[in-house]
Amino acid sequence: MLTLCSVALFWSSVPLFGFQPPGFGPPPSGPLPPNQVQIVVKGGYRYIYSNGIPNHEAGQFPNQNNPNVIRPQRYQFRVAANPKMARNITPLSHSPFGVALNGVVFDPGTAEFWNRDRRSGWNYEALNGKINLGLDSSNAHVQPSGSYHYHGLPEGLISKLGKANEVTLIGVAADGFPIYSQYGYADAEDPKSEVRKMKSSYQLKRGSRPQGPGGSYDGTFTADYQYVAESGDLDECNGRFGVTPDYPEGTYHYYITAEFPSIPRNYRGTPDPSFQRRGPGPGGPGPPGRGSGPPGFGPPGGFGRGQ
Repeated sequence: MLTLCSVALFWSSVPLFGFQPPGFGPPPSGPLPPNQVQIVVKGGYRYIYSNGIPNHEAGQFPNQNNPNVIRPQRYQFRVAANPKMARNITPLSHSPFGVALNGVVFDPGTAEFWNRDRRSGWNYEALNGKINLGLDSSNAHVQPSGSYHYHGLPEGLISKLGKANEVTLIGVAADGFPIYSQYGYADAEDPKSEVRKMKSSYQLKRGSRPQGPGGSYDGTFTADYQYVAESGDLDECNGRFGVTPDYPEGTYHYYITAEFPSIPRNYRGTPDPSFQRRGPGPGGPGPPGRGSGPPGFGPPGGFGRGQ
């Protein structure tokens, strides 16, 4: 079991400050540079440094529907080591929801809006098949900055971990609570219960859109969905309280589901400003949550070694 003395799970063989900032220099050619992840626990926070390069095979970028080249990033994130529940949920803005064990960000939002009008409120969903964003087999593609990011289940990472049908820790959210792949215990409090896919509690609205693009609610847009309490396994944040292999005493945790919202769109805790695209800032934990987990962020033995 990791202890507070285990402040670093993986020290990069290449110092992170040696990477060029995104967008600088010529596009990389040839194979991608190696995955680099560094985690430090200090002063009640986990500091996560990464170059954003996946530790699994990525799709071909650029491609016909995504013109961008994968470039090393200089990610510097901070999350609460012992996250707290907030009084109210916090909706996700157009910023990363969290970061995977390999240092690649979870970023469900798209820049595409109906009639190219952000004010319309009709934001296209990445995984609905109505628009082609050039996603690869890990439900990822590349932003103009060169940032490779996940819009859904990170299949390459899950395969790399070798735990496709298990309760598998795959990352951490900006509020510090852990993120799991789509499998969980049927009984949230019983680790001996059946392991099965978690079902989201979001459903398509019925009828037709009264304005904007019109037509039936078919999942083309984020606004086509609504939360229906207790219709699935998970809450409006696509998470729940319960035990996991890494948190045997129980904790709040999120899931990436195959269906909407896939990556959660709300936080149960307080997201750290380091995930906002405008830059880092002080965090603000709320009321106490429940349970505790490995302080080194991840299961015993660490993760993200860049193989």
